Amino acid sequence: MNFSCEKALLQSAINTAARAVASKSSIPALEGLLLETAHGYLTVSGYNMQLGIRSRFQADITEDGQIVLNARLFGDIIRKMPDDIIVFHWDEKEGNLISVTCGDAAFRIQGLSAADFPELPDVEDDFTCTLPQNVLKTMISGTSFAVSTNESRIIHTGSLFEIADGQLTVVSVDGFRLALRREKYEKLEGGAFSFVAPGSALNEVEKICGDTDEGAMVILGSRHIQFEVGGTQLICRRLEGEFLDYRNAIPRQNPIMLTVDRRTLINAIDRVSVVISDKLKSPVRCTFSDGTVQLVARTPNGDAQDVCPIEGNGQELEIGFNNRYLLDALRYAPADRVRLELNSGISPCVIVPTEGEENFLYMVLPVRLKAADV
Repeated sequence: MNFSCEKALLQSAINTAARAVASKSSIPALEGLLLETAHGYLTVSGYNMQLGIRSRFQADITEDGQIVLNARLFGDIIRKMPDDIIVFHWDEKEGNLISVTCGDAAFRIQGLSAADFPELPDVEDDFTCTLPQNVLKTMISGTSFAVSTNESRIIHTGSLFEIADGQLTVVSVDGFRLALRREKYEKLEGGAFSFVAPGSALNEVEKICGDTDEGAMVILGSRHIQFEVGGTQLICRRLEGEFLDYRNAIPRQNPIMLTVDRRTLINAIDRVSVVISDKLKSPVRCTFSDGTVQLVARTPNGDAQDVCPIEGNGQELEIGFNNRYLLDALRYAPADRVRLELNSGISPCVIVPTEGEENFLYMVLPVRLKAADV
């Protein structure tokens, strides 16, 4: 196995594939990267039995082959090499000892047989869709913060993707809040479909996607999902189970409708949150009046209050929220002004656009206020 390539290309492929490498495993090969050369391409793969990532690019290949190298060691070597052409040589007669050179720098390290590396799953293309990378990236980032970390409901540790009726919908829920994003999608191959992808895998998809309108392909198989972005493939297992019926879970017949400048409200919540900490938790008490909302937080650290202007009459509604949950929803809402839909002190707050198509919806459940919060 012999090839040469630019350091930047190899380092980028290593950094991408290494995200799927197991940090510790009883199988040494899972702590490594599989290097494969074929048809003028070098493919670098990482796989931890839950998530697999392949990154492929063109290289100057003189002899094909496969070998596994420790991800941490190989990554450190390539990163510290000078910015020049990397030359890789492996002679099977020397066992699994490989040499890597770049300029005057040279290393010889031990590899593992490619036979020890588990094969990544093949994903049948039962359903396929292609959408711009920046759209997929934005939809993941705008919902992933609400993915549950509670392993007792595995299905909610992922995000629901629905492609139907000319649009893509992504939903995440963790029992305290819900995040929903929608985008128009006209190009369907194989009809409408839905699936739940693990949140950990989607975080990696977000990192792989660029801020470009170039296509990212989503391929749905019977047990796995494959995301293709440029020369990179990410494969993960589908989460099985019954996802929350979010359509019926979101209250929309709310009598109180208020419009607010998103950034102004964020700043006000941020200010009163100064007295709140992980050790000294307290809800933000919101009192919605005619034209204003008063925000109050009380902890042993001290008290804080602020007032934010709103459009509409809140009918003196008093309601408490976890400050971080409310801030997350407002920060990810892609609009300068938003509408708050409210009903009572024990009903959720729904955050939607003030005009145009409803391409996002965030729901935050309230916190019951105690006498000490008053």
